Order: sequence, then C-alpha cells, then structure tokens
Amino acid sequence: MSDDPLIEDFETDDDDAPVLEARLETGGARLDKALANIFPALSRARLHALLAEGVVTRDGLPVSGASSKALPGLYAVAMPPIVSATPQPEAIPLTVLFEDAHLIVIDKPSGMAVHPAPGSETGTLVNALLHHCATSLSGIGGVARPGIVHRLDKHTSGVMVAAKSDTAHAGLSALFAAHDIERTYIALTRGTPLPEKGRIMSNLGRSTGDRKKMAVLKFGGREAITDYEVDQVFGAPGKPGAPPMAARVSCTLHTGRTHQIRVHMASRGAPLLGDPVYGSGSPANPVKAAIAAAGLTRQALHAAILGFIHPVTGETLRFETPPPDDMKALEDNLAAL
Repeated sequence: MSDDPLIEDFETDDDDAPVLEARLETGGARLDKALANIFPALSRARLHALLAEGVVTRDGLPVSGASSKALPGLYAVAMPPIVSATPQPEAIPLTVLFEDAHLIVIDKPSGMAVHPAPGSETGTLVNALLHHCATSLSGIGGVARPGIVHRLDKHTSGVMVAAKSDTAHAGLSALFAAHDIERTYIALTRGTPLPEKGRIMSNLGRSTGDRKKMAVLKFGGREAITDYEVDQVFGAPGKPGAPPMAARVSCTLHTGRTHQIRVHMASRGAPLLGDPVYGSGSPANPVKAAIAAAGLTRQALHAAILGFIHPVTGETLRFETPPPDDMKALEDNLAAL
C-alpha cells in the first residue's frame, strides 16, 4: 500500500519489505504519538498511513486507530521498500487501447511490474510510459510512479489506466477513492467458491503469521469488497457431492486492496490456479496437467473490464480485453476435462 492518498490500489509483489521493531514499555498515550516516540524515523503522518494499511502490529496482532490509546508491548511495522533510483524511459512496446491528451489505457501483459521496485528496477510500465508519453505524463505520483493511479500485480494481466495530465490524475484518483470505477477480473480457480455467487466483505491486512502475505483479519486492516460469480465449472467430480475440479469466476471489485481477489477466492476455498502465494493445497492431477500443457507459470488472473467517466471530457469509457494466451490455453484444456 502507499502513503499517497491519491493511490487507492496497491497490487505489488514486494516480498522483501523491512520490518521495524520497538518495544513500548508504558501505555496510555495516543497510539500515533507513542509510535512516533519509539520510531523516531517515522513521522506521525506516515504512521497514520501505515496504521490504516494494517501493517502495524503489537505482539503479533494488527493495531489501527491512530487516536486510540497505546498499550505496552512489542510493536512491529512492515515498511514498504524504498525505491531511490529515478526510472528511465525504455522503448517497451505497449498495447494501447485508448489515448488522448489526458490519459492512456493499456492492456498490461503478465510479467510486467507497474513501477520500479526491488527485483523489478527496469522493464516496468512506468519505464514504458516515460518513453511512450515523453514529457506528457502526470507528475503527481512522484518520480518513481508518474501517472500511476492504480496497480495490478506484476503477474496479473489486463486493463489499466494512467494519467497524462495532473487534472486527469486528480479526477481518476477521485473516482477510485469513491469506488466509482467498473472493474471486473477473470479468475481460474481450484474447485469452486461456495456459494457459487455472492459478495465477500472482509478486512484485509498483513498476515500475522507471514508478513509477506495478506490475509482476512478479524481486527485491523482495511475493508475489502468483492462480488463474484462462477461462469463455468470444469471437470466432473470424482464422487457424488464432490465439487468440480476447477472454475472460471468473474470477480468485480468495489475496493482495491493488495491481493484482494487472490485472498478472497482462497478464503472461499477456491484459490487461483498457479498462485504461488495463496494457492495452498494441490489441484487434481488432470488440472495439474492442464496447467503444465498451457504453460501457465503465474496466478490465473486477468483484469478484463475497466469502465469509468473520463475525468476531463465527461465521456463514458469502457474497455474489455480477453485473457492472454496462457489463460486461454488453460481454459481450453480445462474445458476438455
């Protein structure tokens, strides 16, 4: 997640975030003030953002509410890595779906990180946009993420919008903050979520067991809402009453939290196929063979639809792209089970 209030989504693969730890011996003060005392390198504004993101824990449990009373204990803050280098323009081909003076909509391929981060310092969407848009790119996002108003995981493909003007950046950010954006993803899952249609509402934050993962939390974190519906099931169950081997699921986001769809589908017993982080358990052997034959080496997730009102012209825009070859091949293989 980000301390930039204009960026609502934070889909990232930063797995090496440092963790700061300090012990608070005496409680009673406001939480943000107490944390600022034991973490002098962090401002209270920065701590407010980190608390809201659910990355602060006390004795292993998430804490939030900057104005709440602090309790004694061992506090830990999972800090996002700092990218110090200024990204450079790179002549990377882009699939452009729409472009005008204010914004650009692209179909991001799997394997392309949105912005530079440890392990993905070059070859990112930002590098490509800096070359493609030259000097016409919103600077609100800062030197490391110019024009970026939302994100996809590095290995998630699909439709994204970036701002070329500051006016468009502010307008798009307001749409995302108000959840006034149409966003539908296609996911291929192990088994099927139960029930097969519904809404998942939960709080998402850093897992207390593994700080590199996100999790559904009882306390802390941020509200996350996903509507989902099973479009098709694959593979006859091996015994009466057993679920199908796999499914194609449409997921519509009403919020944009880190790994939201991946965590929500896993919480319903249907992790995404190919997901190395949340795909606990193993798919049936025929599904394994289908994945191998398709050459899928990532989570089977594609941002298929993005719709919004142009923040400058007022035009209604809606973009839809099919899943890329690896997901299409996997879906064909699953249909043949």
